[in-house]
Formats: sequence, structure tokens, C-alpha cells
Amino acid sequence: MKRIGMLTSGGDCQALNATMRGIAKGLYTIYGDEVEIIGFEDGYRGMIYADYRIMQPSDFSGILTVGGTMLGTSRTPFKYLDEPDENGLDKVASMVHTYRKLKLDALCVLGGNGSLKTANRLSQEGLNVIGLPKTIDNDTWGTDMTFGFQSAVDIASKAIDDIHTTAASHGRVFIVEVMGHKVGWLTLYAGIAGGADIILIPEIPYDIDKVTKAIEARNKAGKRFSILAVAEGAISKENAALGKKELKKKKEKGLVYPSVAYEIAAEISEKLGSEVRVTVPGHTQRGGEPCPYDRVLSTRLGAEAARLIEKGVFGVLVSVKNQEISKTPLEEIAGKLKYVDPKADIIREAKLVGICFGD
Repeated sequence: MKRIGMLTSGGDCQALNATMRGIAKGLYTIYGDEVEIIGFEDGYRGMIYADYRIMQPSDFSGILTVGGTMLGTSRTPFKYLDEPDENGLDKVASMVHTYRKLKLDALCVLGGNGSLKTANRLSQEGLNVIGLPKTIDNDTWGTDMTFGFQSAVDIASKAIDDIHTTAASHGRVFIVEVMGHKVGWLTLYAGIAGGADIILIPEIPYDIDKVTKAIEARNKAGKRFSILAVAEGAISKENAALGKKELKKKKEKGLVYPSVAYEIAAEISEKLGSEVRVTVPGHTQRGGEPCPYDRVLSTRLGAEAARLIEKGVFGVLVSVKNQEISKTPLEEIAGKLKYVDPKADIIREAKLVGICFGD
């Protein structure tokens, strides 16, 4: 009897259930009745405190189109992993103990960057671990695509689409704030897909004067409105030149706006006298059902995870490279983020169609 554990860790996204379904169906096809799947509740917390349930084949039926995660999720920050909990419990030792006690043959971790760092740590502790790349940010190193990303792009793009008519009707400047604190893939794709005039992402610090000039140029060309897609982590050139401590002090002293989108809105209004509105889709970008692309991707990733378990290949991330399902060692991707390259073809192409990046 094979015993396989699985958990979902970190922020949720639309295709977690679809991916668990892919793993389970692959395992049932390979092993039939000779496999038992153990689901840990609320991410690594379930492993730490041995909070789990024995899954049944029926648990994986009818969930391909269901967003969120049936196992629940939580954040267990890697930087605090070696700090004992409030009762003095060693978290890593406890997870290893749970794995051994349940006599697991493998553990599938569905998570983003922080979760995969912990997965790599457990792999180094001698556990058979397979990672699957989950994040709406598409910032996981070692894979071209993460599940959840395309679904979030669809939602953020729809938000920008819907802003167009009201922006045009009132002749206003609209800012749509898209998720992404450190990496701008989601804002970049949604901005291009939604026809944003200006896209501001963390990897390309913006000059507010360049932004306002782009808006003025549209006004002079007879355009009644302008739409900006702004990442949560967008940063001005002035702030980007500061060190981390300096920037933190500056933010603490001048904390006036709830986010950078509102700060940019105030600056545009002051410089141009334009009427500016901010729209924040927020966590809707994580919610709802997975799009068809993510359903296919999740099924493929899950099936490959089952195949790797059969072959005894562990310590890897199931990844996508050149549209083919592949694998990348966890030790190679742990602690790395996949940033948008400011010189990438997609940036150059976006600029060629007139999109301003504030640089």
C-alpha cells in the first residue's frame, strides 16, 4: 500500500483543487486500490500538529472547476520555521515526525516561493517531496508558468475591460491596482490584455513626470481618458534609489495613502488637474473558478507528480518549460523569484504599441 500526503500552503488560488484532483486521479490509475492519500489541513500547520484526514476517491470528484482549496491553507513563513511555536515545539522535527508516523512514501506540496523553500528543507531532512507551482504571481523560479496565474490574469483583465466604458463616459483617468508586491507578471499581462495605456510594475521604477506626460499626450490626441494598470509593488525611481532601511523609514514617516495606486492618483491630480479614480479588484483575483487553461495545466502537473512518485523521483518541482511538463530540482529554485526582465521582448513589444511604463 502506497501512502501519499498532500497539502496546500500559502495564498490560495483558483486551481488548487484541480491540481490535487490531477495528482489523485493519476495515483488511482497507477496503483488502483493500493494507494491511500492523506490530506493535511491548513498547509504545513496540518503537518506540524498532525491535523489530517484520509481522503477518499469521491473527494476528488466534481472539483475540477471549484476554486480555493478543500484542504484549507495557511502561511508558515520560512524565516520563522526554525523558531519553536508558543509551546516550544520544533516545527521541522514535528513535520518529519508526522511524516514518519504516518509511514508516508511521498509528500506533494502545492505552493509558491515560500512554501517551496520549506518543501526543499523537508527534502533535505530526508523526506520524499514533490513540489507543484502555485501562485497567481507566476514568479516561481524554474517554471515558465504557475497554475492560478492565467485565471488571475482573466479576472484582472476583466476589471480593466469594465473600467473602459465608465472612464470613456466621464473622461477620467482610472488606475486599476493589480496584485503583485515584488513581481509584475500579473499586472503586465492583465495590462496588455485589458488595453491599459500605462503599466507600472516593480521591476521598472517609474518617473511620475513620464507618466503625466503620457496622459497629456493622450489628451492632446483627443483621447478622453487614460487607464493605468499599477502593481501593488510599483515603485518610483526616487524610492527605488533608496536603501531598504531608508525606504522603510520614509514610508513610516509619510504613510498618507493606503497604497501606491492612491499616491500616484494624487500626484496625477495635482500635476494635471485631472479627475482620477482608483479601482482595487483585490482578492477577487484569487477567487472564483479556474479558467480552462489552468484546468488543463493543473491536470498535467498533477498527473506528472503521480508519475514521478511511481518512478521514485523526489526533491523536484513539477514545472513547465517550453509548454512541456518537466521537473526542476527544489534546491535550484528555493529562495529565488522569477522577475520580469525590463529588457524582455514582451516589454519591447508593449512599448511598440504605445504602452508607457513610466521609464
